[in-house]
Amino acid sequence: MVQIDSSLIASDSKGKSSGVEGIGVNYGFLGNNLPSSTQVINLLKSRNIQNIRIFDPNTDVLKALDGSGISVILGTRNEDLQALASDPTFATNWVLTNVIPHASTVKFTYISAGNEVIPGPLATFVLGAMQNLGSALTAYNLHIPVTTTISLQVLGTSFPPSNGTFSDDAVQFLQPIAQFLATKQYPLLANIYTYFAYAGNPAQIQLDYALLKTTAPVLRDGQFQYNNMFDAMVDSLYVALEKVGQPAMQVVVTETGWPSAGDVYATIDNAQTYANNLISHVSSGQGTPRRSGKVLETYIFALFNENQKPAGTEQNFGLFYPDMTEVYHNNLTP
Repeated sequence: MVQIDSSLIASDSKGKSSGVEGIGVNYGFLGNNLPSSTQVINLLKSRNIQNIRIFDPNTDVLKALDGSGISVILGTRNEDLQALASDPTFATNWVLTNVIPHASTVKFTYISAGNEVIPGPLATFVLGAMQNLGSALTAYNLHIPVTTTISLQVLGTSFPPSNGTFSDDAVQFLQPIAQFLATKQYPLLANIYTYFAYAGNPAQIQLDYALLKTTAPVLRDGQFQYNNMFDAMVDSLYVALEKVGQPAMQVVVTETGWPSAGDVYATIDNAQTYANNLISHVSSGQGTPRRSGKVLETYIFALFNENQKPAGTEQNFGLFYPDMTEVYHNNLTP
């Protein structure tokens, strides 16, 4: 049994000023020209970015995070979900390999069992993977919330937000997952993109509404008023959670962003507008209309343009080019 002294976990002796409240960044690895993980962690520190998310337990990145003071959401590979769910020993070994060596030097914010697998063939393994990972962590006296990451494809209805409802093929998985999370008081992680909603329906949606640029209400939904689409999408998920009996569940937005190239709406100007308006909105602490006055923890997608993702917009969500120069000026540094 490895006993971890909580006083050792991710203490930062340098007494740096804090990063922008509530904001983190996704650090993806799908590029053949990306800087080394040590260079990346130094870039994050120089920009005072203190929260990141990685999609799988990359050994080099975890080593580079040791002692950095940067908190991380750690994902499992989707292809490991079945083994994590069916074999507690596999889950224990996953924790021993990927968490224990770094537990005293890296702050793990959450562990995500899978990314966007509900609904789908892997959805049936998510809850079991969460339970087995949670048991393995507890056995080593580690108190790291285990959850999963969804996309808004889980919603059968999302407009207006008061109609937010999980689809029939998603609710069978999400109702028990939400129950498990509620028992532990863990959040649900969600990827929320106004860009894709807008690009799929530009005739019906105002660009400024999707870019968080409007100041006057665009949508009235009962007692709630929305001047940006991001809040409306988050609140539709909160309503869906209420409808499965979880009105107190917190949501963490694990991905959101706007591409700077790849289609007519993906411009550097729009990407910069979205990112900086989002940072300002989240860090203000105003929350969403249905969850007002509470910082909505949000992670921008993504740190770098990644050239091994599908061609087009997917390669152009980065805040930085692989040479670590800015794609556009962002307000991530307070």
